[in-house]
Amino acid sequence: MKVLIGTKNQGKIEGAKRALQNYFEEIDIQGIPVESNVGEQPVNDEIYIGAKNRVKNLKAYARENGIEADLYLSIESGINNSLGRWMITNIAIIEDNANFESYGSSPSFPVPDRLVQEIIDTDLSQVMNKLFVEDHERHNRGGGIQLLTHNKVSRIDLTQMAFMMALTKYINEEIWR
Repeated sequence: MKVLIGTKNQGKIEGAKRALQNYFEEIDIQGIPVESNVGEQPVNDEIYIGAKNRVKNLKAYARENGIEADLYLSIESGINNSLGRWMITNIAIIEDNANFESYGSSPSFPVPDRLVQEIIDTDLSQVMNKLFVEDHERHNRGGGIQLLTHNKVSRIDLTQMAFMMALTKYINEEIWR
C-alpha cells in the first residue's frame, strides 16, 4: 500500500506507520511537506481545517508530480477549548482516491490557563522550550508530551492513536460506505 503523509516530521511519519501496520501489510509511506494554510498555532476549528488543507495540498502535489498513492494522510496539532477547557489535541485525516475521508483525534492534554494566550500568540513548541530549557534536546525528540508525562507518552504515541481513530472508517468500510 502506497501512502503519502503531509509532513517530513519523522515522529509523525512513524506514528502513522505504526497505526497502519495494525491493519495493512507492506506499507510504503512517504513524507512530503505541504502547507496547512492556517496559523502556526491552530486554534479550535483551525486544527481540522489545517489537517484537511494538508491532505488537499498533498493530493495536488501528488497529481502535479505524477505520484500515485492509495491513501493520503495528514495530522495537525493545536489548542482548543471545545469542551470548555483548554487542551492540546491532534487531528488526523485520511483520504483515499475516491475522496472518502475519515478523521480522528489523539488523546488531549490540558493547558494551564496562564499559558493559553502565550501558546496562541506563539506556539506550543516555543512555550515548552521555555518551560523545559534544561531538557530542550529531549523535547525535540519526543515532543512536549514526553516531558509532561515523564517519558510515558511520546509524540509518536499521540500520532499513532489519532491515526488509529481515523482508520476506524477504513477498517469498517462495509458500515461507512
